[in-house]
Parts: sequence; C-alpha cells; structure tokens
Amino acid sequence: MNYIQLDIFNDQPCQSCKPKKKKKIDPSEEPLEKKIERALWLLRTATADAEQPIEVSYSGGKDSDVILELARMAGIKYRAIYKNTTIDPPGTIKHCMEKGVEIVRRKSFAQVIREKGFPTFIRRFCCRELKEYKILERSVQGIRRCESTKRARRYKEPTVCRLYGKNEHVEVFLPILWWTDKDVADFIKQRGIKCHPLYYGKGGEFNPKCRLGCMGCPQKSDRGLADFKANPGLVRFWLRNGEIWWNTHELKKTKKKFKSHYEVFVRNMFFKSYEDFHDAIDGIFGKIDCKQFLEQYFNIKL
Repeated sequence: MNYIQLDIFNDQPCQSCKPKKKKKIDPSEEPLEKKIERALWLLRTATADAEQPIEVSYSGGKDSDVILELARMAGIKYRAIYKNTTIDPPGTIKHCMEKGVEIVRRKSFAQVIREKGFPTFIRRFCCRELKEYKILERSVQGIRRCESTKRARRYKEPTVCRLYGKNEHVEVFLPILWWTDKDVADFIKQRGIKCHPLYYGKGGEFNPKCRLGCMGCPQKSDRGLADFKANPGLVRFWLRNGEIWWNTHELKKTKKKFKSHYEVFVRNMFFKSYEDFHDAIDGIFGKIDCKQFLEQYFNIKL
C-alpha cells in the first residue's frame, strides 16, 4: 500500500511528495521544424472531411507566400485567392499571377470612396467592402500573433469562426499563428520562395520587417502619409473620387463641420481630432485654404 506523507501542521502533502508540474512550452519558442509539422497537421486535419477545396487567403505578402507553400507541402485541395482591392502596391497583381493565384474583385476602391467617403483609422469600411467577404466555407490565413499586441490578444487558438455579414460564417485556420519573423524568413530561405519585389533591397537582400498593405491605408502608423508623399497622384485619385461622394450625398452632419472634401481629407490625414483641425484652419493667422495647402504640401495641382 502507498502512503502520502502529510505535513503535520496543515494535513497537506509535503513539498517533496507533491507531483512536479511540467513546464508549459511557449509555442512561439518551438523550433521551426516542429512548427512546420504542426502547420501541416492542421491543414491536413482541416481538409480531411471537406468536399470542396479550402481557400488560401492570399494578399501578396510574405506570410501569404508561406501559407501557400505549406498548402502545397500538405498536399491538400485548395484555391489560392487574391481579393483585389485595386489599391495595393505596384507589382502585386503580377506577383499573384506568377504564383498561379486566382484574382477576384467585388468592387474598386474608387467605388468605395464615391459611396462612403474617405476611410479613416476608426471607420475602416474599405476592408469590409474589398477584402472581408466570404468565398469558400473554410479559409487559411497567414495571421501571426507577434505582428501586434492587438492580434496577440485576439488570437489565442489556430482556429476561429469569422462572420462576414449576416449568416455568412467562415471557418478560419491559422497555421503560422505562433511563427516569429525569423521563422518566416528562415522558411522562405529554406524553401527558396520568391516573395513580392518590395521585400528586397537594392542589393537583393530580403527584409522580413517590410509590410505590404493598401496604398494610403489609414491603419498605418503615419495614416498612409508616406504613400501619398511618394505617390502624389494617389492624392488626386482620393480627392477626385471624394469630390463625387461630396457632391452626390446629402451628408448633413459632415457638411455642418466641413466646407469641402478637401477639408475632410486634411482633417483625416493631419489631425487627431476635429477640434485640433478647427483650431488650426481658423487660427490666429487666418483661415487656411485646404485645397491650396494640399497643393503646396504634395507639390501637385488639384
């Protein structure tokens, strides 16, 4: 018979008799080969009983190239699909075509501005209109926890159910959720993957820190200002379509605050709040002409 030795003062097992707890391993600290094994297992399990192929959500970025390669390695039935936003960086469409990825488009970014105005950090309706819609029942996405604290809080398991509109749910699988930037770079090198040209420097060196995204995206840390500076024609494009939105919609609340779509653009791009914007254009130096300001700042003619 086995006996458990008790602490005579509190009738609890003494420290020497307590079973030792196994140290929980952080999935992000596992070796790359183990992460690859787990990713392949997840993909094969996800499609084992599926009648239709699984969607590989392809954006043109390095993480998309990784999940596409993993899908090929897993030997599963898939459709790699790129949802064309019409405002992605130059070379994206060509890169998708070279990878054999399907290109679909539901709406153009110009249409989105004409219908809803300029997207902002808070009002990111463009993502919903251009990228976040259902095509297949199951999807593989290249989301990684280390990309931001927000993603680390939101994604804790490699499977999630995502709802696109009313009753349009998609089962999403995240095979590289725990991968680090180094894991991605090492895998790309190991498999000889050719990524989007923007990931490579003038000397051909690969930069895993580079991140692609829509041109002028307000979700970027600078609200897309660097994109507009590098591509002044993008400013004209936004404002040309913004003018159509301004002239074809009643916009009672908006037109109480702003005199033109130029003012709306300036407020969104350069100010944190409407109050800051209002104080600036009606300041001690007189009223600022926002159209003129944009022409001077970006060195363009509107």
